[in-house]
Amino acid sequence: MLPPADAPGIPPFGRPGYRILIVSDAWTPQVNGVVRTLATVSHELRAMGHAVEVIGPDRFRTLPCPTYPDIRLALRPGRRLAAMIAAFQPDALHIATEGPLGLAARRWARREGVAFTTAFHTRFAEYLRARTRIPLRPTYAWLRRFHGAACGTMVATESLRADLAARGFGHLRPWSRGVDLDLFRPDPREDWDLPRPVFLYVGRVAVEKNIGAFLDLDLPGSKVVVGDGPALAGLRRRYPGVRFTGKRQGAALAASYAGADAFVFPSRTDTFGLVLLEALACGTPVAAFPVSGPRDVLAGAHGTVGALNEDLRAAALAALGADRAACRAYAERFSWRACAETFLEYLVPAAA
Repeated sequence: MLPPADAPGIPPFGRPGYRILIVSDAWTPQVNGVVRTLATVSHELRAMGHAVEVIGPDRFRTLPCPTYPDIRLALRPGRRLAAMIAAFQPDALHIATEGPLGLAARRWARREGVAFTTAFHTRFAEYLRARTRIPLRPTYAWLRRFHGAACGTMVATESLRADLAARGFGHLRPWSRGVDLDLFRPDPREDWDLPRPVFLYVGRVAVEKNIGAFLDLDLPGSKVVVGDGPALAGLRRRYPGVRFTGKRQGAALAASYAGADAFVFPSRTDTFGLVLLEALACGTPVAAFPVSGPRDVLAGAHGTVGALNEDLRAAALAALGADRAACRAYAERFSWRACAETFLEYLVPAAA
């Protein structure tokens, strides 16, 4: 184990060779922003000389998440998870999510007197309300208790930090995101073979993503949806004039972004929106509501690389006039290495 955090002359994790354990209910084969963030940060940390282990639901017996069967939740993971943690002997423990694995890791850490950090990746209260109509207040009270035991909670944007602080959360740490600039590039571009302009959505196809707000817009040209999820079949039936491609990854996904004339992001509940950076890296301007996530990602560049407006149609049409070269240049400001270094800075020694 590491020396205590206040040991003289030894900054926590300031040199390579530490053992970092991440526990997350969101992990492969799921495809979402949380998984991409954790996988990429883990890769960067290993490149910096650290041993990184991610424990996800893929190592346990699972059951489908209610209302979202594509997501699998670990079934009674406590005892096995405790054995995995003991076997790895982490110098630092990070609990990424508030699901069964996150809860089990939190219980273990508190029982063993181990310090840990958490992250607020998902507006779980808003998602739960959208699916079940459970009010926000009791869910946020539970989330506040969950994260309150951590030495620090990492949040993706300043507006999210301010919102959580107003709700009584403490020890909040700003932790931005990055984008793979080698994969997401302005070329090659998907032709689409559709009337132009092409307005694109990429992401999970689920009720909380508010995709209908995009598909209902009266826009010229064509609309394309790239992604999979529980709402896909219903949206296909409801919008027969929209091109639904299903899930795309890697070069095919990058070409999808690059081949669009504008990227429309209708979500009001995302904590960041990695897809915004991916679109910009491909030279595609973005249109979104002026809410937490898009407002932070486009801070200082609104009107140059896209448009934010409560009238999403107006934002989509305004985005068509953005400079595609400026979009790429703006995305180049976001580095995954910097994201990993910030994550490392916020970790606490398990023995603290």
